[in-house]
Amino acid sequence: MRLFLCLCLLLLTLQPATAENLRGKVTWIYDGDTLKVAGVGKVRLIGIDAPEHADSDRDRFYRRWNIPPARLRKIAAAGKRFQIRTVKGKVVRLQFDRERKDKYGRTLAYVILPDGRMLNRLLLKKGYATVFRRYDFKFKDDFLKIEKKARKQQVGLWKRPQSG
Repeated sequence: MRLFLCLCLLLLTLQPATAENLRGKVTWIYDGDTLKVAGVGKVRLIGIDAPEHADSDRDRFYRRWNIPPARLRKIAAAGKRFQIRTVKGKVVRLQFDRERKDKYGRTLAYVILPDGRMLNRLLLKKGYATVFRRYDFKFKDDFLKIEKKARKQQVGLWKRPQSG
């Protein structure tokens, strides 16, 4: 009986692996909006969309802003390098929204860096991604403001080509 009570007490003190405290080490960067977290697998960053590394049907999305495919490839590579420098090998915290998985089985999350900053926001701020507008999510209004500011500051995707 004493052992049972001790086990119950121990279980009450352990924190469950909930949306607020799931952590893991980033082991791989696939592209500008997808990474791999140990113990979790592929994680798709909620609320952002980054250009693909190769020509893609998704390029048409960027045509409305007159961003040519060659420029998209450069931004995709720069965004991946930024993530490698910023999160690869680090333990991050994952926060979730309503949906936990996408149609491809990837975990959907906001990735929180050890210093408390959110990777999703940083990629928008640097112009390495746009807001994924198709679905609603918790930080959508905030993300739209960050993207608007990045456009105004002409960083990343929003940098105007040099003329002459």
